[in-house]
Amino acid sequence: MSRYSIGLDFGTESVRAVVVDVADGTVVASAVSVYPEGVIDRQLPGSAVRLPGEWALQSSTDWLTSMEAAVREAVAGAGIEPHDVLGIGIDFTACTVLPTTADGVPLHTLPAGRDNPHAWPKLWKHHAAQPQADRVNAAAGDRNERWLARYGGRISSEWLLPKALEILEAAPQTYAAAERIVEGADWVVWQVTGRLARNACAAGYKGTWHATDGYPSEAFLATLQPGLADLYTTRIVGPVLAPGSVVGELTPAWAERLGLAAGTPVAAPIIDAHAAVLGGGIAGPGAMFIMMGSSSCHMLMAEREVLAEGLSGVVEGGIVPGLFAYEAGQAGVGDILAWFVRSGVPPALHDEAARRGRSLHAVLSEQAAAIRPGESGLLALDWWNGCRTPLVDANLSGAVLGYTLQTTLAEIYRALIEATAFGTRLIVDTFGQAGLPIDRLCVGGGLTQNDLVLDIYAGVTGLPVEVAAVEQASALGAAILGAVAGGAFGDVREAVLAMTQPPARVVAPRAADTAVYTALYGEYRRLVDLMGRDPESPLKRLRTLRAEARESPRTV
Repeated sequence: MSRYSIGLDFGTESVRAVVVDVADGTVVASAVSVYPEGVIDRQLPGSAVRLPGEWALQSSTDWLTSMEAAVREAVAGAGIEPHDVLGIGIDFTACTVLPTTADGVPLHTLPAGRDNPHAWPKLWKHHAAQPQADRVNAAAGDRNERWLARYGGRISSEWLLPKALEILEAAPQTYAAAERIVEGADWVVWQVTGRLARNACAAGYKGTWHATDGYPSEAFLATLQPGLADLYTTRIVGPVLAPGSVVGELTPAWAERLGLAAGTPVAAPIIDAHAAVLGGGIAGPGAMFIMMGSSSCHMLMAEREVLAEGLSGVVEGGIVPGLFAYEAGQAGVGDILAWFVRSGVPPALHDEAARRGRSLHAVLSEQAAAIRPGESGLLALDWWNGCRTPLVDANLSGAVLGYTLQTTLAEIYRALIEATAFGTRLIVDTFGQAGLPIDRLCVGGGLTQNDLVLDIYAGVTGLPVEVAAVEQASALGAAILGAVAGGAFGDVREAVLAMTQPPARVVAPRAADTAVYTALYGEYRRLVDLMGRDPESPLKRLRTLRAEARESPRTV
C-alpha cells in the first residue's frame, strides 16, 4: 500500500499543496489556492486606512482558508484516503510575522486591530522598518555584538527584530497587546496542532537565534528601547525545533477541515527557499543550491561554522539537522532582465516577438546566444537593487561599461546575464576563501528555463550546473519534512535520498569560455572594489546627489 506526505508551500500570493508518494517522491497531485486579499500594500481590507510606501501586509485568515481549499483539492485529486497521509510539512515566506494574543488570536482579527496596520501580519517584503533596522545594526556594531557577524555585519528591515521594534515605537498599545510575535509558518502549525514552537530555520536566519548563544541579550535590546528588553523572553517563546521534528499532531477540528486524519504528525516548518534545497536533492556539503528568480538565494551546507563576508546567515540545523546551513544572495537577477525588457526594448523588437509568437526574453536570449564570451566588449555590475552578498549595501546601483555606437540590444542583455553570473562567482569565491569549498551548483526557479542563463553561469563559475528535477522544489522539500515527521525515514538525509530524483539536466562548463570569463571576472572584481568598497565610490555619490535633488524644491 502506498504512503504519502503532504507539502504546503506558502508563497507571497498563494499556497500550494502537493501530495507526494514517500517511496520515491513522485508528486501524485497538487493544487494552488490564491489568497483572497493577496498582498495588502495600499489599503487595509474593509477599512478606509491607507498604507504608506514600503508597506506590505497579509491576512492570516487568507492563509487558513487557502490552505484548506488547496489541501482538499490536492487530496481529492490524488484519490487517497485520509489515513494514507503519514505527515504534513510546511514551508513559508520569511520573515513574515504577526502579533497575537497568548492563545494565538491574531490582533488584526479583533475589533481593536482591524483598522490598525501594525496589528496585521507584516509580509517578508515589508520594508517600512528600515529606520529600526539601521538603529539595530548601528547599536550592535557599537557594542560588538557577536551575533551580528553571522549575518555579514548587517541585518535587514525584513527581519523580526526591526519589525517588532517598529510596532513598539509606532503603535505601543499594539505591542503591549501582542503577547506573542510569531512567524507565519509557526503560527499556522500552532493553529492546526495547538502547539507553539519556533522553527530553527526562520529563528536562525530571520530571528537572530543561535543554537549555542540563543537570542540577543536583554541588555542589548534595552539599548534600542527599554520596552523591547523582554521581547525574546515573553513574546518570542516556545522551543526551537529543527526541520523534520514533530511539533504536534493534527487536531480533530483541523483534520475535519482539511479532510485528513486526526493525529497526523505535523513537522517543524522551514523557509520556502531553504525547503527547495531539500527538494532539489541536496542533503550534504559541497553543493551550492541557488533559487533563481527575481532575486537569487544561495545556500550551502557544511560540517563546521565559519564566518564569511556578507553572509545572510549561518544556522546550525537550519536545513538539515547536524549541519551548518549558510545563506547568501543577490538582490536582483531576474528583476534586472525584466527591467531591461520593460524599459530598453524598442517597438521593432516587440513587433518581431509578436510576429514569431515568442517572448521578448526568448528573442533576446536567442540573439545573445550567438555572441561569444567577451565579444560584446561590455561589462556590467549586477547591483540594480543593491548588493546583498558580499557587500551588504542596498544603496549601491548598477552600471554597464564599454558602450559604443555599435552596441546591440542583445549584447546588453547578455552582459546583464553575465553580470549576475559574476555576482554568483563572487559568492562562490567568498565561501571558498572562508574554507567552504563548492564543487557544483544546483539550481531551481523560473530562470532555469533559460538555456542561455545556465550556459553562462557554468562558463563564468567553471562549475557544472545541475537543474533540479522538479519545478516545485520548495513544496517537495516541505513534503520531505512531512515524511520524516511521519516516521517514513530515520532522518532528513535519508528522506532526501529516497524522495528526490537526479537532476533534470547538467550543463557543463566549456574550458574556452571559462578562460575568457575568468579574465572578465578579474575586471569585475576591480569594479567591485572601486564602485562598491571605496567610500568615495561614484555610485554612492550619485545616490547622494539623487536624494538631494529629489528633496529640493522645484523651481519654475
